[in-house]
Amino acid sequence: MSDNFFELKLLLPIKRLFSKDKKLTEFLRNVFGYYPKNILLYKLALCHRSASTQQINGIRINNERLEFLGDAIISAVVAEYLFKKFPQKDEGFLTDMRSRIVSRDSLNKLSEKLGIKTFIKSNNSFFSRSINGDALEALIGAIYLDKGFNFTRKIFITRIIKYHIDIDEIESKDINFKSKLIEWAQREKKQIEFVVVNEVGTGYNKHYIVDVLIDSVAFGNGRNYSIKKAEQNAAEKALSKISEEKI
Repeated sequence: MSDNFFELKLLLPIKRLFSKDKKLTEFLRNVFGYYPKNILLYKLALCHRSASTQQINGIRINNERLEFLGDAIISAVVAEYLFKKFPQKDEGFLTDMRSRIVSRDSLNKLSEKLGIKTFIKSNNSFFSRSINGDALEALIGAIYLDKGFNFTRKIFITRIIKYHIDIDEIESKDINFKSKLIEWAQREKKQIEFVVVNEVGTGYNKHYIVDVLIDSVAFGNGRNYSIKKAEQNAAEKALSKISEEKI
């Protein structure tokens, strides 16, 4: 290779230090371990809908589409990671573990721990409990578009799961979402009911599908081999919806 090629590789990080996006570029380098190719993707990932002003073809420019993409990628990467880490565990266990790792509360805390909040662009008068977790999902979506799935998968496992997610602690921690939901319903004077709406399969492969109803309105749907765990899954989804909609 020519000397010019090596010179370019040496100068590129230096140029980034003097760019207008220096702080964001260095933040991404420190957290994820690499310099981004398309910084605009990452800036978009950090633009909350409350701060979006421009439109293209009637669509506001913000991080919601990247959030959608990142959510799917995180779910897939975590599912594969758990599948390989726990070869003897059943589908119910894997589903429960994944739900705990990718829950809105967990992603919000992880995002704050990584320091993403500092770079989020939002309207200061707007409040959202999910803004930090949404930004993390959007950043993962940006990494995917910038570097591809295999790179994103490696980054999420080696830079996030390895250093910031204690899988063993999550496994040992039993969160009773149903009890939390019932406590909330009693406090808010709401009627709550768990209903088995369907059974899929037979014998050992039977799954129970449970809806949780709040004042006769479905708020969450859970599925598992046991009714109790299906109720827990439904309750977790209901709590997440209550949190996001600030009910």
